[in-house]
Amino acid sequence: MILAVDDDAEDLATVRRKLEGRYAGDYDIFCAESEEEAVKALAELDESGGDLVLVLAAQRLSGVSGTEFLARTRRSQPQARLGLMISWGTWLEGETSEVVRESMSVGVTDYFVYRPVESRDERFHHTISSILLEWSREQNTDPTSIHVIGESWSGRAYELRETLQSCVVPHTFCLADSEQGKELLAGSGVDPGTPLPLLILPDGRVLADPTNREIAEADGSAVGIEGDDFDVVIVGAGPAGLSASVYAASEGLRTLLVDEGGVGGQAISSSMIRNYLGFPRGVTGSRLAELAYEQAWSFRASFSFMTRVDSLSRKAEGYSLTLSDGREVGAGTVVLSTGATWRRLGVPELDALTGAGVFYGGATTESYAMTGREVYVVGGANSAGQAALHLARYARQVTLVVRGDSIESGMSRYLVGAIAAAPGIKVRTHTEVAGGGGDCSLEHLILRDRKSGDEETVPADGLFVLIGAQPGTDWLPADISRSSGGFLLTGENLPGDVYSGTRRPYSQETSLPGVFAAGDVRFGSIRRVASAVGEGSIAIQQVHQILGPDRRIPADNPV
Repeated sequence: MILAVDDDAEDLATVRRKLEGRYAGDYDIFCAESEEEAVKALAELDESGGDLVLVLAAQRLSGVSGTEFLARTRRSQPQARLGLMISWGTWLEGETSEVVRESMSVGVTDYFVYRPVESRDERFHHTISSILLEWSREQNTDPTSIHVIGESWSGRAYELRETLQSCVVPHTFCLADSEQGKELLAGSGVDPGTPLPLLILPDGRVLADPTNREIAEADGSAVGIEGDDFDVVIVGAGPAGLSASVYAASEGLRTLLVDEGGVGGQAISSSMIRNYLGFPRGVTGSRLAELAYEQAWSFRASFSFMTRVDSLSRKAEGYSLTLSDGREVGAGTVVLSTGATWRRLGVPELDALTGAGVFYGGATTESYAMTGREVYVVGGANSAGQAALHLARYARQVTLVVRGDSIESGMSRYLVGAIAAAPGIKVRTHTEVAGGGGDCSLEHLILRDRKSGDEETVPADGLFVLIGAQPGTDWLPADISRSSGGFLLTGENLPGDVYSGTRRPYSQETSLPGVFAAGDVRFGSIRRVASAVGEGSIAIQQVHQILGPDRRIPADNPV
């Protein structure tokens, strides 16, 4: 159901006409002239078992503000999207602007929505359609969703869910012995002894315990590579790699983007990025990655997902990269944007429960499963703050576990304020996770005070770990210089005696001429999506300096 609340009868009538005209075929539309009428409608929806998708509330209602109504709705309907309706131009007014900013920063509202006008109002419909798309994907109600059926939440079933998430593929998961699982298995036509997990595709095809490559091919994510010689090969499809592929392909370079997963990197775990340029209402990491992928594809970039790069070596002109499928491709230049993976806690009993209550990254696909539960988030940077705010919409209580004395040093100001204002989030400073466990899934954690050494056992249903990253650079040749932490040294950070060229390297060039680093894998990079995007574009600018008119590195003289 889509619910709109406005005590101005004329304005509400316009909203009703717009919503019913476009969305009545797929959604129930209910328009209320008062808070009381809206609350009654929500109660009836609960009794019927229906889904509340979107609530639009006017800024001012009789007897209560729109933000107060939305705040109460958030607590009772955490899955719903909440929008504050304002009139065009009023966002410049001091009172209105402060309400909008404050309500969005503390998570009371998800969006601000301009009231529709009587004429054709595509701005309004674009906003509403974007909201509905986001809700559909998060709730796994997309008609293109893949069903994953497994025997447990952990193990191979969890790996498949992670794979689908990394490829931004809508999917659901259910246990084989659940009612939904039994129904899906019965309708799939598979033999009872078929090994699990199973993937049921939207077109009815069934894959039994498929490889990642088979998943990519079935979903269309494994795009065939045309040719075996490229001007630039980009390794890693996070924000930096996607940015590099857009700029390279748009400027006419033969471009190949390779990733052992899918698109987005760590960014897809961000439930909402509110400070990315051009998205005033925020954008999910997965949506941003998907749009970037489509943009690069439109410029004729080539892609190979679920494909690992096993080796990188010099050849007569440029470089050769060996892929995990046995293919070898040539590259005039290379951009390494492999990012970094979340660091592990190093607690064996918790690592054994990965996917069964323990998750590395924001794991936005698991948020609904945390409804009414005790959840812990470990980390003191922006990603941890975003995860805590998102999970607080569902969980009974979210506890943010921070090793330091505060969260102010590691998080953006807007996140610090939002966490402080969120009633369902508690912050435990100078604390670390020392242990935990459970029979089949996470049941408890052991927290240690880093000052006193005292330990406390607490009940826990979910643990989300976002404690920094470690680069995946072990596969690279030894003559690519790294920091002590494994991050790639570039430009001025390179020791003077390691660069094999006849000039000083460009700012993002590694110790191998024509090989560049961008994003989190680069030593000294700023851990922000926007910074990664910028580094991807800069890397391509420097690629042009190397390739020159013939778009190749000369055989014996790298420059």
